[in-house]
Amino acid sequence: MGGADHDRTLVMSVINVTPDSFSDGGHWLDPVAAVQHGLELLQQGADILDVGGESTRPGAVRVDPVTEIERVVPVVRELSERGAVVSVDTMRAQVAEACIRVGAQLVNDVSGGLADAAMLPLIARHEVDYVAMHWRGHARTMQQQASYSNVVADVFAELSRRRDAALAAGVQLDRLILDPGLGFAKRAEHNWQLLAALPHLMELGPRILVGASRKAFLGELLNRREPATRDDASLAVTCHCAQRRVWAVRAHTAQPHADAVRVMARLAAGGQ
Repeated sequence: MGGADHDRTLVMSVINVTPDSFSDGGHWLDPVAAVQHGLELLQQGADILDVGGESTRPGAVRVDPVTEIERVVPVVRELSERGAVVSVDTMRAQVAEACIRVGAQLVNDVSGGLADAAMLPLIARHEVDYVAMHWRGHARTMQQQASYSNVVADVFAELSRRRDAALAAGVQLDRLILDPGLGFAKRAEHNWQLLAALPHLMELGPRILVGASRKAFLGELLNRREPATRDDASLAVTCHCAQRRVWAVRAHTAQPHADAVRVMARLAAGGQ
């Protein structure tokens, strides 16, 4: 992948191969179902498929690495062989390496390399794209760390340290992507402030990924608590990101977001 130029924001669609993810846990735990879902997402316009075998929702309990590998590797292998650009959503270098070996082109690490000291050297060695998210701790305790003097300034500073750590480990700048980590150690108002500050966050240098899909801060705004009722609100955030030329958005569906980013790109081009 590398830092290839695109004329629009990309759509990274989620495939949770888990029993306990906040939005669709258990739906795609069977590898055959997960692969079929991935192929449908591709047909609907997804650019990247993000396969995860461990839930990172607030309060989630970690799975062991063997279980995580057993969940994700067959799905990553099959989708990669079908020609998909596949990302693996993991904090573990062991899992990341297993997936890279069967075709994953991107590692989406919600810990930004903090959960596993072997992760950044692994990424540098294999020269794959890498998402480093803003992170302050594992799912069971992260919401206890949602305290900021200024959330935009603090996240900017903490992400800059993850950027510098990745570069120091040998990760190339054009392989690096940063994610402000909406919903991770953030209260609702923090997420809105970070979305408003996207142009400032883009000054960090690497590409930016935003994952807002179905998250609780959208439900809180709309008085709708169920994740499945938040898709229209999620789409509005995608339009906001596309207007600001964010590299990619992470979403639970594909077609509405794929349509939206194409419309936004055409408008940005003055209708040409």
